[in-house]
Amino acid sequence: MVMLCFLLDLRTLSPPLLRDLKQSLLQLANFYSISNPSRHSSTSKSKTKLKVLFDRIGVCYVFKNRVSVSTEMKVAYRPSGNFSLRDFHHAVNNIPVDAFLPEFNNNVAISCCDIHLASVLSDKTVYSWGGDNEDVGRKVIVISSCLLENLDSVTKKTLMDAADKCVSVEFVLLEQVSSGPGDLSENINEFVKSICDLENCSFRKHLQEAEVLCGLVKEWLRDLRDESEQVQAHLKFKRNILGTLNQICCNLFPSFNHIIDEFEPCQVCRCHGYPLDANHVNKMVNFTSCPVTGNELGTLDLIANSLKVGEHTVLLMPSFHYYTKLQHVTAPIDFNIIDRTNLVSLSEGLIVGSPFVVVPSTSQELDDNDQTELNNQVFQGICSALHSLDQGLVCSSKCNTETMRETPFPCYYILLPSDNGVMLLRRLAGSEEVIPVPDVGQSFESTDAKDVRDSVKASLLEVEVRDYNPIRHERGFHQKLNVLVKESLHFGSLPAKSDDLPPESTSTQVDSVVESGPSKHVMSITGHKEEIPQLDLKFERDKITERITEEWEQLIVSEIPNIRSPTCVSKPKTDHLAVSPLVENNKPLDEKTSRILERLEVPKKLKAKVASPVLASSSTSTDVSMFTKKPLIPFQSTQTSSDIGTVATQPMRPNFQKLKRKNR
Repeated sequence: MVMLCFLLDLRTLSPPLLRDLKQSLLQLANFYSISNPSRHSSTSKSKTKLKVLFDRIGVCYVFKNRVSVSTEMKVAYRPSGNFSLRDFHHAVNNIPVDAFLPEFNNNVAISCCDIHLASVLSDKTVYSWGGDNEDVGRKVIVISSCLLENLDSVTKKTLMDAADKCVSVEFVLLEQVSSGPGDLSENINEFVKSICDLENCSFRKHLQEAEVLCGLVKEWLRDLRDESEQVQAHLKFKRNILGTLNQICCNLFPSFNHIIDEFEPCQVCRCHGYPLDANHVNKMVNFTSCPVTGNELGTLDLIANSLKVGEHTVLLMPSFHYYTKLQHVTAPIDFNIIDRTNLVSLSEGLIVGSPFVVVPSTSQELDDNDQTELNNQVFQGICSALHSLDQGLVCSSKCNTETMRETPFPCYYILLPSDNGVMLLRRLAGSEEVIPVPDVGQSFESTDAKDVRDSVKASLLEVEVRDYNPIRHERGFHQKLNVLVKESLHFGSLPAKSDDLPPESTSTQVDSVVESGPSKHVMSITGHKEEIPQLDLKFERDKITERITEEWEQLIVSEIPNIRSPTCVSKPKTDHLAVSPLVENNKPLDEKTSRILERLEVPKKLKAKVASPVLASSSTSTDVSMFTKKPLIPFQSTQTSSDIGTVATQPMRPNFQKLKRKNR
C-alpha cells in the first residue's frame, strides 16, 4: 500500500503524449474508486463503522511561466482525507496543455533542479500527505521525455533524506523511438550510475505507446492496492526435489481485476455526502438519519440524484439524470464473432469465469429436421476445423454469463474446440480487467542455476506422469458423507410418521427415541469408535441390570406400574399383559394362592382401557401413561463393547431377591 505522487514535466511532453498521459491518470483513479478499502473509519458520534476510501494519489507538474520566464512547480491535486473521484478528474483535466516547449524535445539534458524535486520532497507536499499513517509508504514518479543530468550534491542529499523517511523516487523516461533493446545512450548510463548507490531511486524507459501506458497504469494500481491481497503458499512434493528440500514457498497474486457492470442510483446526505442504505432509514417512524452523526435528516437534507461507483464512491448527478436498471437476459443470447486466435498465444490467466459446454441445437428448437441436420453438420465442421488449426473464436456479447444480466459494457469470450464434437465457451478478460504479473527479477543464466535446473528436472521425471482424468481424483465427498450418516444412524431409529400413530402416541414415541438413545456414544472424525475404560463398562452393565430388575419389581408388586419413560410401541396388546391361570377346571383355591394370582393379574383400569379403545383414545395424557410402559429390552445397544451389547440385546432373567414382602 503506497501513496503515489506524479510529477509531470509539461515542458517535455507533447500535446498528444500529454493527452494520453492524462487519460492514464484518470483510468488509474477510476480503478482506485472501485477498489475495496483496507481500513475502516468511524467518528465518535457514529454508531456504525463506515468504510472509507483514503486519498492516496497526488499530481504535480512543472511548467515555464511565460510572463516571468521562470520554471515553476504547482500541485494540481493534493490528497486529503477521503478520495474524491470528481475532484481528481477536475484537477487532471485542468492541467495546462500549452506548456510544451519543442526545444526540450531534442534530447536536451535537464537539470534535476529544474524539475523542482526538492520542492516536491518537502514538508509542504509529499511529507505532509497521508498524515500520521505509518503503514502507507510514499512514492514519487517523475515523468519526462527528456534526459536528466547527473545528480548534484544538493539533489543527492535530498534523495538520501527521502530514503530516511521511506520515500522512493522513480524516474520514467518516455522515448519517441526505441534505441534498441538494452541499448542505453551514454547520458542515460551516466545518470543510472549516479543513482545506483541510492536504494530508493530507480530508472525506467518506455516507448510512447498506448499499450505501454496501459501497462503502467496496472503497475501503479498494484502499488495503490493493499499488499495483503497476496497469499502465501507451499508446494509440497512426495519426494525431495533437490537435496533435502521437498517444498517451495510461493506467493499467490490475483491475475484478474473485477470491474463493475453498472452504476447504481442512491441518496446521500448533504452534510457529509455519504450514501444512505437500509440501515439509516427508519421505516417505523418514517425518517432518515445521517450515517455519520445519526441526526435526523429532512427532505432538504438529502440529495436524491446520485450514483454509486463501486461501494464507496459517490457522484452527484443533475436532476435530469436517467438510469436504466440491468435486465436479465432472454434467450437466445447473441455472441458476435470478432476474429480467430491461436490457442498457443492465449494465456490461461486471461480466461476467467465459469465454462459452458456448447452443443448444436436439437430439432425442437428449429423448424424442421432438414435445418437441424444442416445446423449439426455446420457446427461439427467449425469444431473440426478449429481443432485442426489449434485455434479458437473470439466473441463479444452484451450478456455477462456470470450474472446472466445485460451490461452496457461488452464482454469477451473464447470458443474452444475439442476432438469429440463439442466446444467450450469461456469468458476472456478485457483491458480493464487484466493485471500484469509481478516481475520476479531473477536470472537463471549462471552456472549454479543451470545445475539446479538439471537436478530439478531429473527429480521431476521421477514424478508419475499420466493424462488427467477427474474420475481418478476423488475429493472424498461420498466417503465423508457416508460416515456422517452412519454415525447419525447410531443415535437411534427414525420415529414413525404421524399418519400411522394416534395423536397421543406420536409425541410419546418421538420422546422415546430421543431418550432411549445411547447415553455415551463418542465417535472420532474418522468414524472410528473410541475405547471406553473397563470401569465405564462395568458401570453400564450394573446400571442396565438394576433398571430391568426395578421394572420387574414394579410389574409384580405394584397394582399400577410406575412408568418412568415413554414407550416405543403405539398400541398395547392384551396378549402381552394377560397372565394365564395356574389352576384349571375351576377348582377352589386356597387363600394364599388367590392372593398371589391377584398380584399377577392385569390391573382393572388396564382391562377397561383395552376393552374400549375409543374410550382410551379420548382419555387424558395421564390415563395414557398408565398403560404405556418402557420396554424391558433397551431401545438400542450402547455399542461400546461386546459385553454391553450382549446385555442390551438379550433379555435378562428377573431377580426377585430384592423384593421386600410383607408378612401377613
